[in-house]
Amino acid sequence: MPDQTPIPPPKPPAPPAPPAVPAGPTINIGEEYGTAKKNLPPAKIVLIAIGAVLVVVLIASFLKRAKPQASGSLDNVAAVEIPGQSSTMVALTFTLRNTSDKILYVHNIQSSIKAPGGDSTADAVSAVDFDRYFRAFPVLKTGAHAALPPETKIQPGETVTRTIIVAFPVTLDAFNQRQSVSVAVWPYDQTVPVTLTK
Repeated sequence: MPDQTPIPPPKPPAPPAPPAVPAGPTINIGEEYGTAKKNLPPAKIVLIAIGAVLVVVLIASFLKRAKPQASGSLDNVAAVEIPGQSSTMVALTFTLRNTSDKILYVHNIQSSIKAPGGDSTADAVSAVDFDRYFRAFPVLKTGAHAALPPETKIQPGETVTRTIIVAFPVTLDAFNQRQSVSVAVWPYDQTVPVTLTK
């Protein structure tokens, strides 16, 4: 008997075809939903909102800005040169009115000038020295009133006329050529002084 070739085993049956998937919406994997484009409102609305907030902040800061607690005028300026010192002693008389509803407590008083040779600032001399300066320089007494020392209290609505004496490191000629002279009254608990200029 001749050799017989073996018969290959039968092929297993083919698996059944997967069921047909119904067609639906496709997902674009390139479009992500965690981006600003999907999470934020349109740029135009954001810019309008930022602009509105800035306007409100500016109006509030303008209304709440620090204002002087009083007003007034610089009424009289009497100056005399201090011999041999190239300095000028000045008596400044001014009227001050407390325009707020709180007591004005005077903390410090200064004066400043704008002159061709430069600006200068000086603190007021002590009120106890007024008589000594008036005796040495009678010109300073012209139009002078009582001193306005630190710690003075000015009641709401009260008006006072007072004098301070200061010494500037400029000659009398330079002082007379000044552009302006001013008095700055610094109250306690205030960030803005009451400035009176002439």
